[in-house]
Amino acid sequence: MSSVTAMSLDRAGFGADVFDAFIAGRKEPAWMLDARRAAFEQYLNLLADDLDPEEWKRVDLRVFNAAKFRPLNAAGQESGKPAAMTLLRDQAEYGGSIAHVDGHTAHCHLTPEIAAQGVLFGDLATLLAEHPERLRPYFMSQAVRPGTDRLSAWHAAFWTSGTLLFVPRGVEVELPLHSLISHTQNGVADFGHTLIILEDEARATLLEETASADPNAAGLHVGCVELIVGRHANLRYVQLQNWNQQTWHFAHQAGNVDAAGSLQWTVVGLGSRLAHIHQDVNLNGRAATAEVNGVTFTSDRQKISYYTQQHHRQQGTRSDLLYKEVLRDDSRVIWRGMIKVDPAGQQTDGYQRSDALMLSDSARCDSIPGLEIEADDVRCTHGATTGRVDKDQVFYCMSRGLSRQEAMHIIVEGFFQQVYDRIPIEVVRETLSRTVQGKLGIEAVA
Repeated sequence: MSSVTAMSLDRAGFGADVFDAFIAGRKEPAWMLDARRAAFEQYLNLLADDLDPEEWKRVDLRVFNAAKFRPLNAAGQESGKPAAMTLLRDQAEYGGSIAHVDGHTAHCHLTPEIAAQGVLFGDLATLLAEHPERLRPYFMSQAVRPGTDRLSAWHAAFWTSGTLLFVPRGVEVELPLHSLISHTQNGVADFGHTLIILEDEARATLLEETASADPNAAGLHVGCVELIVGRHANLRYVQLQNWNQQTWHFAHQAGNVDAAGSLQWTVVGLGSRLAHIHQDVNLNGRAATAEVNGVTFTSDRQKISYYTQQHHRQQGTRSDLLYKEVLRDDSRVIWRGMIKVDPAGQQTDGYQRSDALMLSDSARCDSIPGLEIEADDVRCTHGATTGRVDKDQVFYCMSRGLSRQEAMHIIVEGFFQQVYDRIPIEVVRETLSRTVQGKLGIEAVA
């Protein structure tokens, strides 16, 4: 990694004065503030170290200036401030919903029937303070740790609002839950955190999205997602990233799956100026499974980067990752994937694939799959393809009365269909289809 890139996240942006002002307005338990202080010290120390060159060498941060962004103080938050328009919130019946606006929780609701089952769903800081014995052991100690790199430490020191979902042993939450993270003001730095804990034999679905109210407001999101799936538990988690094209998006995301647990994780990348997502799937128990789906559509000069790892730690685990990317204009997508198998991971079944469809001559996609295997009884495969739209397909569609845009829509929808077929949540499939139309400049039909 170049020294110029390494300097892009320096202490001039978020130094001790900024940190002191930030925690001065936090009314939190002593253990939480102490954890923030320890993370900030880690952040300052990690600034001297380069970011992992294998992960970051294709991500250009030279024009990123952290000093342009600041978290809002709690006292400066206007109550009732409207959130951004969303793609998912009003499209289905939800058992609960939460909205975060400019780094503060603005709304939270959970149906009494679900709450009566012992489910906790709401503002992360509030629930951590109210249930420290139950929740504290999971927070930034199992899936994502502050000392991973400067970004995780930065987040651990400054995390703002967050969504927490805790489902007790054997409880099934039938209705999906919804979470929104939104920006409405210019220059806001948001360090949103999502923590989902499913105890053994629990089941739940959370649909989460990010959005900007103002298409021209610059923003920063340094996020974290932690998914803890117990034995024989089942979690479906969808994150739909739809920031405006003035927002910088960085995230550490990790899912831990225990024995015979199941995680279906869908990642959608639509917005942001530049995004980099570090995504780990850790199959920690025997016969744990994970299905990871990715849908990305970039346009203009957007840049979206993914660094994914499927880590098989025990025997008989299975992972299946499928990413599909469509690129327009001068945009760029980077995917670096790794399947890692520990010596104890015999009889692993691991698969990863990334397919890219280019809609312009100036778009670029870098797809780099990889394997790191330390067991001798495994089946691990990977692949990546990059191609352009077949002109004969466009001509065929247009010869039957379709416009060029409509023809492109059919072709792109067909390209994404393999991922759509893996998503059992109808509202997500319908939303992605409408969004593809918007990215192609086609007005949705009511």
